[in-house]
Amino acid sequence: MRSIEKLSELTELVHGRQDLYLRHSGGPESDADATSRDYESGLELPGLSVVPLQAPQWWSRPLEDWIARQIRKYAHLAEQGDNRYAWILVGEPCDFGPDHEPLIADFEPVAALSDDLLKEAQGRYHERFEVGRDSLQ
Repeated sequence: MRSIEKLSELTELVHGRQDLYLRHSGGPESDADATSRDYESGLELPGLSVVPLQAPQWWSRPLEDWIARQIRKYAHLAEQGDNRYAWILVGEPCDFGPDHEPLIADFEPVAALSDDLLKEAQGRYHERFEVGRDSLQ
């Protein structure tokens, strides 16, 4: 699987597509025969939990901002020290998870995200957003 090195490269890949998603896991090999689980109910989900990379229609800021936000929003999943990493996949949603995240049953891996790209996304996220602010502030 190829590696994407820059946020601009990932943004170019995502632009105009609706089928690209981000996942933090052990990678395509470890996810090939896996599904996600709702940890509160214990129920097995019908697909893998993923993060959409295409910005919604209401998003009026640069796509690169959206992608940096999506990467950072779930970065803690890859920072748990258990061989998880960030990678991109293509697939069709089969349902939604408990946090209304898309679930993908059949997927094809596209690329892994490099550490440099993750650092770049973190910098952009902290530079361009009010990180930690909630809807009540």
